Amino acid sequence: MSETQGILTVLHPVADVEKASAVYAALLGVKPMAESAYYVGFETAGQHIGLVPKGPQSPDSVTAYWHVADIEAKLAEVKEAGATVKDAPRDVGEGRLVATFTDVDGNVLGLVQDK
Repeated sequence: MSETQGILTVLHPVADVEKASAVYAALLGVKPMAESAYYVGFETAGQHIGLVPKGPQSPDSVTAYWHVADIEAKLAEVKEAGATVKDAPRDVGEGRLVATFTDVDGNVLGLVQDK
């Protein structure tokens, strides 16, 4: 069984990225390290907090992402344990792979593999 590196990334779908960015900056006490119309990212306390516009490509709700060394192996393990793959691994830039799956109760969980 492969280990995870913990929950290091949490994505929040928001109606207005610019307005939400101000709230999260106040909450976290840091300015965004990445800002665009489609994504705002904050780094604080060893975690990455991302804001994404609500839409067809965004998560349905807040999604926690466990970082793993081998995304394919971890997906196989959780599938064998009863999970269902929601979104197969895809490259979101610079070799970073992300995938989501649902647990047996339908909760959406994410995986991240950095190159």
